[in-house]
Amino acid sequence: MKSDLYGKRAIVTGGSRGIGLAIARALTDEGASVVVGARERPPDLPFVEADLSEPHGPGALVETAIPLLGGLDILVNNVGSVRPRVNGFLSVTDDDWTTTLTINLLAAVRTTRAALPYLLDQGHGSVITIASVNARLPDPLVVDYSAAKGALVNFCKSLSKEVAARGIRVNTVSPGPVATGLWLGAGGVAETVAGATGGTADAVAAQAAGESITGRFTTPEEVAALVVFLAGDAAANITGSDFTIDGGLITTL
Repeated sequence: MKSDLYGKRAIVTGGSRGIGLAIARALTDEGASVVVGARERPPDLPFVEADLSEPHGPGALVETAIPLLGGLDILVNNVGSVRPRVNGFLSVTDDDWTTTLTINLLAAVRTTRAALPYLLDQGHGSVITIASVNARLPDPLVVDYSAAKGALVNFCKSLSKEVAARGIRVNTVSPGPVATGLWLGAGGVAETVAGATGGTADAVAAQAAGESITGRFTTPEEVAALVVFLAGDAAANITGSDFTIDGGLITTL
């Protein structure tokens, strides 16, 4: 039996590794045609080289990818980056704030702005944006990242209200710590925090996992499965929603 995503056309930003790669692969497995936009080429997936931190990068990606796909049905804004501020708020410069807001907020705003006219013209489409649990769980260790992700969720909620009547659904997915290189790789969050505190990366990761009531990190594939659901017909009346996937890290309503 064919998936309801069979033949759909999708752009996934930041899809060369981690969560983005898992999403691109999951959509492909469901029969969608996918183009990844990233700086690095992903394994075995169609790719457009794009620097989404540059003002014109998102637009160039969309304008290149859509002819390759023959149209667009799904946009997944995944690209993002985080740097722990181990020396506190006063160490975060204007350049740091600009960099963080650009890659974690403006990249999605610009990519969505470039893609939305195509979706509106055909009268249907799904925009799914990867936010973060820090949108609702601000953390001084990632003060700028938390602010950017909070703004990202707010933006997507606002946009959902504008375009729903024209057939476009806009949702966000907010993971807690995910088992990717961003957290667990060389130079990742765990290693950076360990270097500042004198501990080990394994101990930092174990502590972070223990803060979730499931006691573990989310996998990239679990995030991807949620994105696939939101992209499909089973979620046809879901818009303007934020879906937390954090193992119970957020304990409030």
